[in-house]
Amino acid sequence: MDRVMEKDGRPNWDSPMQFVLACVSYAVGLGNVWRFPYLCQLHGGGGFLIPYLIMLLLEGLPLFYMELAIGQKMRLGSIGAWTSISPYLGGLGLASVVTSLYLCLYYNVINAWSFWYLFHSFQSVLPWGVCPINSNRTGPTEECEVATPTQYFFYRETLNISSSIEEHGGIHTGQALCLVLAWAITYLFIVRGVKSTGKVVYFTATFPYLVLFIYLIRGVTLYGAINGLKYMFTPKMAELANPRAWINAATQIFFSLGLGFGSLIAFASYNQYNNNFQNQAIVVSLINSGTSIFASIVTFAIYGFKATLNYEDCLDRMRILLLNTFDLAEDAISMDSVLEWIEKLNTTYPEQFAQIADKVREGECNLEKELDTAVEGTGLAFIVYSEAIKNMPLPQLWSVLYFFMLLLLGIGSMLGNITAIITPLRDFKIMSRMSNELFSGLVCVFCLLLGLGFTTTSGNYWFTIFNDYAATFSLLFIVLIEVIAVSYIYGIKRFEKDIEDMLGHRPNWYWKIMWAVTSPLLLIGLFIFYIISYIQGGTPTYQAWNKELVSSGFNIPDVLGLVVARRKVQCNVWMGGWLWCGVVSQELGSAP
Repeated sequence: MDRVMEKDGRPNWDSPMQFVLACVSYAVGLGNVWRFPYLCQLHGGGGFLIPYLIMLLLEGLPLFYMELAIGQKMRLGSIGAWTSISPYLGGLGLASVVTSLYLCLYYNVINAWSFWYLFHSFQSVLPWGVCPINSNRTGPTEECEVATPTQYFFYRETLNISSSIEEHGGIHTGQALCLVLAWAITYLFIVRGVKSTGKVVYFTATFPYLVLFIYLIRGVTLYGAINGLKYMFTPKMAELANPRAWINAATQIFFSLGLGFGSLIAFASYNQYNNNFQNQAIVVSLINSGTSIFASIVTFAIYGFKATLNYEDCLDRMRILLLNTFDLAEDAISMDSVLEWIEKLNTTYPEQFAQIADKVREGECNLEKELDTAVEGTGLAFIVYSEAIKNMPLPQLWSVLYFFMLLLLGIGSMLGNITAIITPLRDFKIMSRMSNELFSGLVCVFCLLLGLGFTTTSGNYWFTIFNDYAATFSLLFIVLIEVIAVSYIYGIKRFEKDIEDMLGHRPNWYWKIMWAVTSPLLLIGLFIFYIISYIQGGTPTYQAWNKELVSSGFNIPDVLGLVVARRKVQCNVWMGGWLWCGVVSQELGSAP
């Protein structure tokens, strides 16, 4: 790489601050809000921070630095940059573009959901707060009553989801319009390249922090929030011996920083040649990780609020059950003494207690168990948070703030995703002859048309497939080849000289050891782990919302292991009508 590659007339960011904010807006996304808190909950609360921060130093920061250096030196998108390093590496840049395209197809669907919820927040009663009336107007809709209003609104009203991926149905008009709006806004924000994106990121990168801060103040003052915060800040150090905790930490760092998509290379290609990207890489990485921790505090405060309400509702149900069964006075049992009375009545009246023993056992009240229930992804963002919001005072205000924040986080990441497609393609002469407005419009319309498939009744199943498989193996492979190419094909010494040419000094021993040894070994380990997990996973499964099952009024224990023979799938029932369904070849009876 030499300085001759700098292209005259290439647009630049107006200031280094714009570049930093663009990277923050891209890297700090929905995963910080719905994935990191889930991993903390899964791996012992605050104890997960230890492997997380170690993996940041060993993997995230060095690879982030490397991609910024490549983009700034070459002043080209991913395809041009890697082709300049070696003509044989052009396919690496193309792989990044294709992966970003896969991501763009489904990622804006999340923004469409955020728009849907945002628009429905301007109502006197939040629609996910109560069940709708059935067609006979005799009571709530049975499907909603058996599940919960928040689940019903998401799966039935928002997605209008089918019972399997094979039942396609039509396009959900409301969702399609929201998707069009999401892509229209994305287009307006990128229409003039970095000149328009650079202005937008001042808002998309900063406003979510204002909302998170407001939610932090509200969250810690919620009833029971202290239970969630204690859970987070009481680390279970035994989890440090769990290999999966370290693997999840490495994976979270990798995907959270947005490595491998080509977005960072594209953003850095618009920097001034002597921009201090080293300090910026450190700052953005720390902001990204700090945001994950900050969002977790807010999330665990809300977890505590929701878990405490569920726990006390459970105690109240147990209290009423005991009062009615043993004909006790109304004030005989308080909420605080329910568990003591269960033990006392079981000892004193064993025969009578045996009549309700099954109900007591099934409805066991345990606050720790409520807090242990880990939820991630759309389940956390659109169901758990909605459940908590509807129980807050002025729920409409908190709903508007929350879904507007989700929208900005999603759009900020989309700016990076779409730039990773447009920038390398615009580097080709045939594409550069088109105006920015026309070329960006064609890319957005293309993605919109393909993305409409995710708004059909089976669209959420395809969304899950893309989310789980479109950008996992491929990204690991892309970044592994990137670091090997820089370290062993181009050469660390030549890369050092390039960095010295831009920054005035060479990278220290830490960066060189990470690029040459540590990061490649970690990536190889992750790659092998994913392959083994995939092979050992057996028949792929997916979650399906079965309307008939829910509306039939089955209880969870009654249908555990139920098999739906006509679809040749084996299904295990979970809460609210969810099924785990795996395709099988033989005729099915009842599952063991």
